[in-house]
Amino acid sequence: MELRTLRYFVAVAEELHFGRAAVRLHMSQPPLSRAIKQLETEVGAALFERSPTGVGLTPVGAVLLDEALALLDRADQVRVRVAAAIGTATVTLGILGDGADPRVTRLATAYHRRHPGVEVRIREADLTDPTCGLRAGLVDVALTRGPFDETGLTVHELRTDPVGVLLRADDPLSRRDSLGPADLADRRWFRFPEGTDPAWQSYWHGGTPREGPVVRSVRECRQAVLWNGTIGMTLLDHEPVEGLTVVPLTDVRPSRVVVAWKEGESDTNPLIRSFARIAHACYRD
Repeated sequence: MELRTLRYFVAVAEELHFGRAAVRLHMSQPPLSRAIKQLETEVGAALFERSPTGVGLTPVGAVLLDEALALLDRADQVRVRVAAAIGTATVTLGILGDGADPRVTRLATAYHRRHPGVEVRIREADLTDPTCGLRAGLVDVALTRGPFDETGLTVHELRTDPVGVLLRADDPLSRRDSLGPADLADRRWFRFPEGTDPAWQSYWHGGTPREGPVVRSVRECRQAVLWNGTIGMTLLDHEPVEGLTVVPLTDVRPSRVVVAWKEGESDTNPLIRSFARIAHACYRD
């Protein structure tokens, strides 16, 4: 069995759908199906139960999945340890500067425990670049928020967080239990500079072009509200500074925490694969 074939098998086993697995692997479906059939021939048993309603693992497939995951993980560890021994094991992580998240500390601890010989280089990005330098090639993997243009990127959701409206504490709207987009239509908002990712701008501007002071960081957002009485969207659980408050915002989808990397790079870089797996575990619990 080749490691590449086992990666194909794991993708189908986790997606339980040949089409989605092919997209995940950045390949067409026919060669993926042929590879799985060849693997079943080598094993001597069916690995998947195929039906009009979907795909499921057979008992043999379930056993192979456990073993394949362990084997692939061990193969990745071999590559990482060898790279660490020769001093080339590094990964550059882009982080969006949107405030402290206790899960980041948990992720850092878990990743260091798993890869103690790997140097993790950090690049903190401001709110004008939700890919944290990923698209520019400045980082290997990004821990950030969506939405943004995902062309050429692989993006996995880790968590969603409710959002609210950041207001001065003496703003008349601050006394409301919740607010909707219609309540904010005539207000000035803090906004991101021209050229910022359109999907990102649209989400944090409430889906409407806004007028107001231009900001680039969470601190600037807060100061714009404090000094100008403007408003804007923020995470509901962000602790506002003195003089500000956050009111829940209804009819707006939650903010997505995501891990992202360039398409295909996880196939060649075990540190990215490992980061994504550990991130999913840390944010799932």
